[in-house]
Amino acid sequence: MLCNVGKIDRVVRAVVGIGLIGWAVVSGNVFGYVGIIVVLTSVFGLCPLYSLLGINTGCSSKNE
Repeated sequence: MLCNVGKIDRVVRAVVGIGLIGWAVVSGNVFGYVGIIVVLTSVFGLCPLYSLLGINTGCSSKNE
């Protein structure tokens, strides 16, 4: 499976994503639901934007 998001990046994405979702729920701001996408990229370890830009933040080649 393809992987382009490293461990630290995944943790940061999960925390930021959960924070954005919480902000959306509390404030009613729909843009906060972007956090769902951020959490999903954390869970799956794959960021489509990173793929387009050729960025890899730490997955080893044996995980691909």
